[in-house]
This record gives sequence, structure tokens and C-alpha cells, in this order.
Amino acid sequence: MNVNQSAPPVPPFGQNQPIYPGYHQSSYGGQPGPAVPAAPYGAYNGPVPGYQQTPLQGVPRAPPSSGAPPASTAQAPCGQTTYGQFGQGDIQNGPSSTAQMQRLPAAAQQFGSPLAPVVSQPAVLQPYGPPPTSTQVTAQLAGMQISGAASQAPPSSGLGYGPPTSLASASGSFPNSSPYGSYPQSQAPPLSQAQGHPGVQPPLRSAPPLASSFTSPASGGPRMPSMTGPLPPGQGFGSLPVNQPNHVSSPPAHALPPGTQMTGPPVPPPPMHSPQQPGYQLQQNGSFGPARGPQPNYESPYPGASTFGSQPGPPQPLPPKRLDPDAIPSPIQVIEDDRNNRGSEPFVTGVRGQVPPLVTTNFLVKDQGNASPRYIRCTSYNIPCTSDMAKQAQVPLAAVIKPLARLPPEEASPYVVDHGESGPLRCNRCKAYMCPLMTFIEGGRRFQCSFCSCINDVPPQYFQHLDHTGKRVDAYDRPELSLGSYEFLATVDYCKNNKFPSPPAFIFMIDVSYNAIRTGLVRLLCEELKSLLDYLPREGGAEESTIRVGFVTYNKVLHFYNVKSSLAQPQMMVVSDVADMFVPLLDGFLVNVNESRAVITSLLDQIPEMFADTRETETVFAPVIQAGMEALKAAECAGKLFVFHTSLPIAEAPGKLKNRDDRKLINTDKEKTLFQPQTGTYQTLAKDCVAQGCCVDLFLFPNQYVDVATLSVVPQLTGGSVYKYTCFQVENDQERFLSDLRRDVQKVVGFDAVMRVRTSTGIRAVDFFGAFYMSNTTDVELAGLDEDKTVTVEFKHDDRLNEESGALLQCALLYTSCAGQRRLRIHNLALNCCTQLADLYRNCETDTLINYMAKFAYRGVLNSPVKTVRDTLITQCAQILACYRKNCASPSSAGQLILPECMKLLPVYLNCVLKSDVLQPGAEVTTDDRTYVRQLVSSMDVAETNVFFYPRLLPLTKSPLDSTTEPPAVRASEERLSSGDIYLLENGLNLFVWVGASVQQGVVQSLFNVSSFSQITSGLSVLPVLDNPLSKKVRGLIDSLRAQRMRYMKLIVVKQEDKLEMLFKHFLVEDKSLSGGASYVDFLCHMHKEIRQLLS
Repeated sequence: MNVNQSAPPVPPFGQNQPIYPGYHQSSYGGQPGPAVPAAPYGAYNGPVPGYQQTPLQGVPRAPPSSGAPPASTAQAPCGQTTYGQFGQGDIQNGPSSTAQMQRLPAAAQQFGSPLAPVVSQPAVLQPYGPPPTSTQVTAQLAGMQISGAASQAPPSSGLGYGPPTSLASASGSFPNSSPYGSYPQSQAPPLSQAQGHPGVQPPLRSAPPLASSFTSPASGGPRMPSMTGPLPPGQGFGSLPVNQPNHVSSPPAHALPPGTQMTGPPVPPPPMHSPQQPGYQLQQNGSFGPARGPQPNYESPYPGASTFGSQPGPPQPLPPKRLDPDAIPSPIQVIEDDRNNRGSEPFVTGVRGQVPPLVTTNFLVKDQGNASPRYIRCTSYNIPCTSDMAKQAQVPLAAVIKPLARLPPEEASPYVVDHGESGPLRCNRCKAYMCPLMTFIEGGRRFQCSFCSCINDVPPQYFQHLDHTGKRVDAYDRPELSLGSYEFLATVDYCKNNKFPSPPAFIFMIDVSYNAIRTGLVRLLCEELKSLLDYLPREGGAEESTIRVGFVTYNKVLHFYNVKSSLAQPQMMVVSDVADMFVPLLDGFLVNVNESRAVITSLLDQIPEMFADTRETETVFAPVIQAGMEALKAAECAGKLFVFHTSLPIAEAPGKLKNRDDRKLINTDKEKTLFQPQTGTYQTLAKDCVAQGCCVDLFLFPNQYVDVATLSVVPQLTGGSVYKYTCFQVENDQERFLSDLRRDVQKVVGFDAVMRVRTSTGIRAVDFFGAFYMSNTTDVELAGLDEDKTVTVEFKHDDRLNEESGALLQCALLYTSCAGQRRLRIHNLALNCCTQLADLYRNCETDTLINYMAKFAYRGVLNSPVKTVRDTLITQCAQILACYRKNCASPSSAGQLILPECMKLLPVYLNCVLKSDVLQPGAEVTTDDRTYVRQLVSSMDVAETNVFFYPRLLPLTKSPLDSTTEPPAVRASEERLSSGDIYLLENGLNLFVWVGASVQQGVVQSLFNVSSFSQITSGLSVLPVLDNPLSKKVRGLIDSLRAQRMRYMKLIVVKQEDKLEMLFKHFLVEDKSLSGGASYVDFLCHMHKEIRQLLS
């Protein structure tokens, strides 16, 4: 089917829908608008209208913090909401881009069928029918005709500009009124309790279901209005599917015995088809679950209810109607259940193939032979035995490895094992290192490698007798025989040029062009470095760091500084021949901080004064990195460059760039060029840096386009980081920049590293994602690797696996420590293998799967159109779920969407990835922002991608003031916001405090030190320090959230109905986004349709 064909014609029931008084049917804000073209993506497409009070021309769009730029402009003016201004990036997981879902066949229109007027979900083409009661909601989706056309529904509130009443619960009517039925819990409140409206009670299940299955309502069929009373007489629940005992699920609390029917007053039919229309089975109101009561801003539910069987009367205003978000899988509930079930006991790694607790759960790890999940997480802990089975399931087999991960204080760092001059013991054939997975035979004189089955002799000095179980008697005295993670001291054979390395060096390279001086950046940085140099990383209990430091400033030319301890004043040497870069001095450039402290302090005092009157606006960039690398080469050591840079390098020099930003390329086949570097100079430079062990961390302070895609090549390939502070202002961004810089300088780094992942026979590592360089197919080369960076590895079958022996992974990282010691860090992990698909699906980890899929997609945009990348993701997700449905779920009606228990959040999380700025940018998202996020996500760990794609939304005024725990999160949807509350939202890069318009005056006073809501400053970036319990609690919570994240999250206070609220709503990822991204409900129904197409 042609993906771009127009929508099928409107079926006969597509007449004008009942509308709400005062709102013109097909317009925005009461103005007749242009006809909405038939969208290739039914419900997903197009902007989100809001309830307007003033006519808007064209499409409403989220205004950035102070006026959106015209779509054609290439640069972001400084007032605009860009990444750098709002946290490490204004990453809009929610409402985002113009082209969100343009990938589906026209059949996807079924979600946009002009059925009932639906008004509670922010979407142009609206969701689906009445709310289901639980995971096992029954309705007849089979045989539905999938041919609706995109209709223009009445504008919904939600993401518009008008009054903030979100129809489906603007004031907290439904939040948490009913947990998702299939999650194990002790006592679930009945769904019908929401706001005290009478409603249908959920049905009882005869057996716990195998999967989370629920039915998305028929999009092509008639939908009934939701009702405010119980079922009509004689209407029972649909037949309940039979479930197998393969999935966990508990029945809802208030349940009816099977077969019970509920009675109640009749309710009117929908004003569309008569019930006898072929291909449609009439769905009774109760079949989807709890009733929704009258919503704010609407007339009473039914002005005149007709009885069943009568012909539809004239269209009348009906209450809003949709699939109930409470009845579809909730990330919050899954996270909460995992915390309750698995947070109290330590996770012991001794058993092969255990799925660890979720990344959102706090738990202790006891290493008993497999690496901690803090070091390695897998997409599945039970691998299919054959490649055919793996192809059938389409579940990617991947591991996200964080070799130098920081452990909590309660867990011991890996032990360091020193085998002396003989070095670590390895298999002669495959070179795997000695580990608990090896088997000793012949009384301990030989060992069999569990990776390649080769039999090796045990060296005499390593010999030890075996006990009656065949284990060495010293197994528990040797970390490499009893633990999953440990380190070996490397011998000289593992060093470059067969000589031990020198301690590494840090070089600070500071842009002193006009922009850097004018903003106060140079003065701020020099002031900070005076104290920061005392906190350079050091080994264990060392009194001082062995890392040496050097300083360079630059604009169009480079200035090197001699800070030798014997000098009274620092000396400056200028290199103006940037085309042929060399280092003008060796002695005195890299120095020990304590020895040269007086000279360094004098230099840092002088730099801001020396360049205070500069008028030089042009800068170079490649020669700066070249100079740093040459300095490390001359000193014969590895190290890190900290480059502080402000503008596009347009001065005549190698690596000179031009402004090539072009928004017209978005959504074309040439869009991929925006993500690619514009010159090959930087790849060559990066390759040289890796060979030297020179890692680059780049701090950018742009006021306009700087071509992050090109400038970030060297940091990306050397294992470094990029930080971006758009339109930097000292008063607003000082805290964030200094916090990031302190953490970056102090964190543990391994230099000049090589990582290799070995696997047992049957699978092999075939693909790698992250910030590194590869000169061959097996070795991941990293000039630097810090505690935050991950390398994601994908595995494929090259032979059949054995269920008994399982599959083994060993990650070996060779690196130079901060003290200049050459070490090997080893992580081992044993996985199970299965011949049944059900075992694979029972042992998957969705968070890791999403981490892999996001990285796969974000790399894909370099070579393929964004639309193709999005299509690929959707197809893969549909294949994974269709394979489960076909091979593992019990037979049930095609109208039921059945999800594996451990993958029930796959659709909601995948939708967040699809709506992210890289894959679907809004008009205000710059090319630099997209590239920045793309490269940031490439080396994120699972915990970071989890909160990045599905932000945490915490109500601040609901939990008791004396409570020391974090308040329970709510789902990321506008429906969950109550105007009487204050909420905190974080995604690892951004931090918002949203203040409802009707918050109590006392709360406003306690938190903001002003007497009313109207006096709160919108956009405030720091809360006043007040001596009261609420202020202390909220500030403490913000501090603890910041401490958990790898980057400092800048705070923004957002008031309800303020222009900044649009930015905040970007992160409410369960809602439809301004640029056409589907709501969770829409996407779930779309996935269901895709799955059914695959199955048919």
C-alpha cells in the first residue's frame, strides 16, 4: 500500500458530528480554517488545536519562551527556547515535530474515523471509544472495517493556548483513580470510584492472565457515548478470554462472578449507523469499563436519552468519550510494583540468566559470579537457541555495558588482582580471561575454557587442588574465580611500545574571542579553575593527584603558557601559523598543580584582563585540538582536552566551517546531511587523537548555529562529552555550567582504552553503539572512557546454542588509570538459552530494549530519511508483539491486544522515542539541538534513557511534609495535572516546577515568598531559600534529583496558562504532541492495527 496515498473516502456515517456550543466544527478558535488534508497518518497527524478565545491564523504552535522564530530561519535567537537555555537540552519528548507519524499506510486512518465527538485527548483526530476496565477488556474488534477518514473533530483542549481545562480531568478527576488491572497489587480501588460517579465494576478473571491483554475499541465501528450509569438491561460483559498461567496478573479488587450481568437504565445509541450495519457488532457502553461522569465545560450528559433500537435523533452534545488511559499499561504502576516487589531484597548474581530489578528500583547487588546490572544490562536474559527463532521473534539481542560505572557506597569496587610478571591467566585459543565460568579438570592441572571449549594447562604457580564438587579449594579467595567483575594489573606486554605509561594530563583550552569575553564566560571559568584544580581525580587514598595540567587560549591564533614553578610570572607564546600547528614549548607547559600553584593562579588572574578589550570575533577549532594532541604526544602521555568554544570556526584554518543550516531539508531525503559532518578533517583528527590517547570534552556556548554535527565528531570518536549552553548568561547559567564542569573534571576516567567483548560459541558481537572509534571489527578503541559512558553491543547467532551451557559474555577493558597504572577490568555474564519463544518473552527487559532501539534509530538518521527510520522502529515493534501473540498467547478474539507481561510498556516507551526531537522535531527545535541530543543519547545508560524518554512527574503538595521519601510519581499527561497542585517534572536534562492557577495562597507563600499566584515570576530558575518545611522539602527533593543525574538540570518555574507552559507540555509524553506525535492511546491502537495486519 502506498504510504503517502490520501485517506479513503469518508464512510456514510461521516456526517458532521455533534458539536459543542460556541465551537465551530471545522475550525480553530471559531474561525473557519483551511480544510485539513487527508493525513497519511490518521489520528497522528497535524497540529493540536486548543480552545481559542482569539482567532488564530493557521496552525497553533507552541510559542517558545519569547516568541518563536519563523520556520525558515536557520538560527535560534537568544530569547528562544533552545536546548542550552532550558537544561542540558530542551528535549521535547512530548509535543514535538511537524512530521511525527507520517509513516503508516492509509489504513491507519481507522483511528481518525469521524465517529463520536471525542474531546478529552489532545488530538485532532480523536481516540477510541469508552474506557476499558482492566487489562482484560473485551470488545469485538475483529471484523471491523478499517476505512475511516480523517475528520475534523471539535478542537480539544490540552495543548492549545486557551483556558487550561483539560477535559478529561483538568482538575485531577481521574489521576490514579484506578491502577492498571493486571499489575500485581494488594488492593486496587475499583475503577468506578473515579470522582464518585457510578460506573461499571470490572469483571472477575477466572485465572491470572498470561499477558497484559486489553482491547482497543474499534476505530472503524460505531462508538457508544460513555455513560454515567451501569450497563443497560441484559448487557453483560463480553466473553472473557481464557488465560494461561504464563504471566502475572491479579484481578481487580471489586469483581463480579463470571456471567453476572449488570442492569441499569438504557442509554442512547450513537448517532451514526444502525446496529444492524454489516461488519459492526454493537458495543454496549459497559463493555469497556468505568463510566466517565460529566466533564468540565460541557453540558449535562444526555439532554434527552432515547431508548435502544430507536433511530438516531438529531445530533446532540454528548459527554467526551475515549479509551480510558487508566485501563492501558501504566509506566508508573509498573515502576511502583517493581520497587515494592524487588526493592527490599539484595539482587544476588549467582544464578544464571536472572532478570534484574528495573533501573528505577533502588536495590543492592551481591556479586556471586555474574557482573552487576550496574555494569551490564541485556535486552533479554534468555537467548533463543537458534538464529531462526531469533529472526522469528525480532527481539534484538543486545547488552548495554558501562564498564567503569560508579557503584553506590554500600557496594565494593572491583578487587584488583596482581599476578606479577606472568600476568593474568587466559585461554590459549580465544584469549578469554580466567573467570568463574571456567571449568577445572584433571585434579586442577588443566582448565576447560567455557567460551571456546579449548583445554589449557594451569601454570604451576597457579595450581590448586579441587574439592569434592570439582571446585578449586581457593575459589573464594580469588576474585577471578568467584566474582563477576574484577581487575587485573596489566604487565608491560599490555602497554604501548612495551613501556609503562606516564600519568595522564589535562589541558584547558579557552576561547578568548569577543563573544566569550563579552558574556563573562572567561572570567567565570578562570575564577573557577583556581579552586577546581584541587579536585583532579586521584587513585584510592592518594594525597594528591598525579595528573599534570596545561593552559592554552585562542581566537584566530593560539597562545600557549609556560607555568613552570621556577618562574615569577607565566610566559605567553603565540602560534599564528594555524595551518601547521606545533607546540612551542615542552618544559613548563604541563605541570604539577601544587608545585606551580602561584604561577597558575597568576595566569588565571591575568587571562580575563589580557583579552578584556578584544574585538576579535573569529575563531579556529581544528588547530586547537591538533595543538592539544601534539602537546600530549610530546609529553608521551595520554590525557584529556577541555575545550571551551563559542562560535562557528570561520577563520582561515584547517577545519574551517560554513553555516549550512537549512530547515527546508527537514522531512526530505537530504535531511540526513544535517546530522553528518560537513568535512572529513575532523574524522582524520579524531583518529590521530585516539592513537595518542587524547580524549576531548567540548563545552559549547553558542548564540547561533555552530554546526554541532561537525564540532562533536572529535569528542564522539574519542570517548569524550559535549556540553551545550545556548545563549549563555552568567546570572542564569553559571550554576549549571560550573556544576557540569566540576563533575566532568572530577569523575573517574580510563585513558587510552581498548574494549573487547568475547562470547561463547554460537553468538558473536556484530554491532557497537556509543562514543568510540573502531579500526577493526572487534576492538572498541576509546581515548577516554568515563564512569557515565556506555557501549551498547548487539549479538547475532553464528551457530546453534545449547540450553544446558547457556550463552556467556566477557567484556574486557584495558585502560590507564588516573594514576598512570595499566589495568584490565573484566565483567562476566552468563545468560540462559531457550527453545521456546515464551521463555524469551518472559525474560526481556523493556528499558534496555528501548535504550538499544533509540540508539539504533539515532544512528540510522545519519544514512536514511527520518521517516524510514521511524517506519523501521514501528515495524520491528509490531513484529515483536505479533510473534508473541501468534506463538505464546492463548487463543482469543482478534479484537484483543495482548502484550507480554514484561513488554507491556514497549508501545508507550517506543512512542516516546518516535516523538523525540531527533525523529520528529517541532518548528522551534534547531538542527544543533537535534544533533546534540542524538550524540548525547548514543552513550546514555539504561537509567538515563528511561527518564529521558518518559519524564518523571512528581506532585509536590500531596505527600506529608515530614515524609523523607520522594512523592509517588504520576503519569506524564496533562490529564494528571490538577490546578490546585504544584508538580515537579524531570527528564535528566530539564527540571520544571509547574504551578497550578488555583494553588492555595499559603503554599505559594511558603514556596515562592509572594502572596499570590499572579506575583510568581514565570521562568524563575531558583527557588528562594525559606525557613519552612515545604520550602526545605522541595529544595531537598530538587537537590537529590540533581545528584542522581549525570548533568545538572536547570530549574524553570512554569505557571499554568503561561507562555512557558507550552515548553513544559512537550514533556507530557502520553499526550498528543503539537507537531503531530501520537498520544499513547492513539499509538497503542495503531500498534494493535499493525499487529493484526501482520497476523492476517
